[in-house]
Amino acid sequence: MDLLYDTLFNGLAIGSVLVLAALGLAVVFGLMGVINMAHGELMMLGAYTTFVVQNLFKNGPLAGLFPIYILVAIPLAFLVSGLAGLLLEKTVIRRLYGRPLETLLATWGVSLILQQFVRSVSSAFVVGLVVAVALGLLAPRLWPSSWAQRRWTPLLAVASWVISGLIGIILANGLGGVRVLDQPWFSARNLDVTAPLWLRGSVELGGVNMPTARLFIVALTAIALVAVHWFLQKSVWGIRIRAVTQNRSMSDCLGIPTETVDALTFLVGSGLAGVAGVAVTLLGSVGPNLGGNYIVDCFMVVVLGGVGKLLGTVVAALGIGVLSYVIGSGSLLLLWPAMPAGLNELITFFATTSMAKVLVFALIVVFLQFRPAGLFPQKGRLVEA
Repeated sequence: MDLLYDTLFNGLAIGSVLVLAALGLAVVFGLMGVINMAHGELMMLGAYTTFVVQNLFKNGPLAGLFPIYILVAIPLAFLVSGLAGLLLEKTVIRRLYGRPLETLLATWGVSLILQQFVRSVSSAFVVGLVVAVALGLLAPRLWPSSWAQRRWTPLLAVASWVISGLIGIILANGLGGVRVLDQPWFSARNLDVTAPLWLRGSVELGGVNMPTARLFIVALTAIALVAVHWFLQKSVWGIRIRAVTQNRSMSDCLGIPTETVDALTFLVGSGLAGVAGVAVTLLGSVGPNLGGNYIVDCFMVVVLGGVGKLLGTVVAALGIGVLSYVIGSGSLLLLWPAMPAGLNELITFFATTSMAKVLVFALIVVFLQFRPAGLFPQKGRLVEA
């Protein structure tokens, strides 16, 4: 019986990571219908934010607060990933609503850019980037008002961004000659994040050994779920988001700022990805390819649960987490030692993490053949489309 409880807890912990990782995608993909392939890289930004906060608290005047650095990293990761997602929505996604294929390709390109960004980012690079973005945003404010309605105004806007980018590149290259400013912040190698001492132990309960870090992830997932549910169901902006999801044109006619709602939804979904990145740092190292390990699982959770349904996301993630752990760890062989020989050989063949994922995905594909809308069919913008 202790083995069964231990298996269920570990499966619950894995499922909680999936819930937290897929929660932001459920908001963006489920409520907005945007296929964001850069969601995993937004998680990566949250993980790297945690690494930076850890280094700030490890030495110097903040060293005494190191035990609580993880609590500081959570809101900062939400802010960093949320602002990155907001910038992505303002610059790329806003022009591609209702065009899922173009959105998929554009965000996939953004994911590659973000991966390379963390590999090569340096102080010189950041200064050049900030200058380029600032000039690009300020340029339209310097134009005469009579230029705003001309036929060639869009070309002028593109030209201003191109010139701003060139200035930023020239500045970054010039500063790159200074060795201190040219050193990469992270490089391409994986980086370790040290958990606080109170997250390195374990709790013994009913014969089950539960690592404190995994208990923290479960608790963080529960808090995130409650917060998202309250935001969508009780807050003014949550009600506006649900209204726009159900009927965008009618919401626009009633005076709801739909563009602001889109931006806020993307900010919240991206911020949740950053919080998931904080949780991932408690399970392993941080690297540029971190997001790629979760993006397929996240989409599978959202599709299986039912697009736009948070309850479906929770049920699907926990189910996939428990099933993957039971099969991949070989625990099923210990829980049922008297299983038939043929079934024993089949379970043994899939008793690895990668093969268990293959089997679970195959079962999901078969399930979707009979229930293509998932466990909890969605309603709203995607249905109407």
